[in-house]
Amino acid sequence: MKYISTRSSGLGRRYSFLEILLGGLAEDGGLYIPVQYPRVSDAELSHWRTLSYSDLAFEILKKFCNDIPVNDLLALTRRTYRADVYSNIRDASGSERITPLRTLGIEGGTPLSLLELSNGPTLAFKDIAMQLLGNLFEYALAAYHDQKLNILGATSGDTGSAAEYAMRGKCGMRVFMLSPYHKMSAFQTAQMFCLQDQNIFNIAVEGVFDDCQDIVKAVSNDCTFRKKYQIGTVNSINWARINAQVIYYFRGYFDATCHNNQRVSFTVPSGNFGNICAGHVARMMGLPIEKLVVATNENDVLHEFFRTGKYRSRSAAEIYHTTSPSMDIAKASNFERFIFDLLGCNSKRVLQLFCDLETNGSFDLSMSSDFTRVQRFGFVSGCSTHTDRISTIRDIYRRYQVIIDTHTADGVKVAREYLEPGIPMIVLETAQPIKFRDTIREALDLDPPCPPAFNKLETLPQRFTVLPADAACIKDFIRAQIDI
Repeated sequence: MKYISTRSSGLGRRYSFLEILLGGLAEDGGLYIPVQYPRVSDAELSHWRTLSYSDLAFEILKKFCNDIPVNDLLALTRRTYRADVYSNIRDASGSERITPLRTLGIEGGTPLSLLELSNGPTLAFKDIAMQLLGNLFEYALAAYHDQKLNILGATSGDTGSAAEYAMRGKCGMRVFMLSPYHKMSAFQTAQMFCLQDQNIFNIAVEGVFDDCQDIVKAVSNDCTFRKKYQIGTVNSINWARINAQVIYYFRGYFDATCHNNQRVSFTVPSGNFGNICAGHVARMMGLPIEKLVVATNENDVLHEFFRTGKYRSRSAAEIYHTTSPSMDIAKASNFERFIFDLLGCNSKRVLQLFCDLETNGSFDLSMSSDFTRVQRFGFVSGCSTHTDRISTIRDIYRRYQVIIDTHTADGVKVAREYLEPGIPMIVLETAQPIKFRDTIREALDLDPPCPPAFNKLETLPQRFTVLPADAACIKDFIRAQIDI
């Protein structure tokens, strides 16, 4: 298995999995993607149905990272996907399932289900990938003879805490996490800022999430700085994040079906296109997915593209600060991977389109024959508003006595627009509702349940640094910590 950049696929260098693991962007500014997606046979699907989550992860990952010895990879997946790590369950479903499927009921002639992805240490779906990433990084650093890694990331809510909890205490690693100051929920902020580990540095940026994301890309594109200070990333531009998320699409499919000729649809609340990109990869591997439903909030950049063929990033002034804040994103950094596939792996056109995006703030495929190919990849989309999510939270609680978080509510709202008789609909849950207590109170006039370990989280002392939205300032801060 080799990897190429979305911007130089024909002429560029080919990389192994371990070579791209510790980095983020390719040197030409593109994103890494496999030369070709591995295909899964019917016999493999049947066998995989019988496996534990950790062993399923091993089978899928070994198709993508065959430069890690199989015994080492199996040990990594079994160390990562353990019941005690994913113990924040809310019912009797059993933490050994890791990502249990909860069927809400029959709607539109089909089962409507939630794939629970938030039973990990930070109560968000990001844990599923980050816990693996932390162990992979540690393995790779040891393989490269005690190399150091300084992780630079950006978060709009859950990526930061998931990364920090996965990397805290890891030998040879520091984490520099950028987040938009005063733009996350109080619970999300406390999860990150209360950490006192000496290898964790929280930077509150005076701006919006996209400022944070742009800084990460700017630093990653400074090859001299990146190499000197050994900068890596945990954002979903890192291919290993996508790889890890592919696993739970297969698990969700197996739990929702009895045999391999059945098809299912997935709805994914999405702002940065990372989570649903993993679904796209699973579908390209041969998983029988009918539709991939992109659910956005008021910041409907992705919905606008799938509806019109026009992709237009938003300025900071155009971003809505919503009650599903992890999707308050103006530019989906993972979208380039899908566009690469949509354009038939034409890296020259990808480069031109994303140069247009940087220069003009948009590109337009509405009049191109390529846009008509979107339906071949199964993508549809919809959007949700604050009124919608409040209504959906109330309705799900009234019907099923289940409390869902605000992002999952956006997913359920849009999923209901695409229900098809006989095709199970699985909504990917994004977080536990305690992370958005104020909105749950508004919807239900009650507090959501809180795992005991988090009862006093928001009263703990916090440690963070406020900096302007300026890449040079962030570099200076990183230098100062590393050069001590």
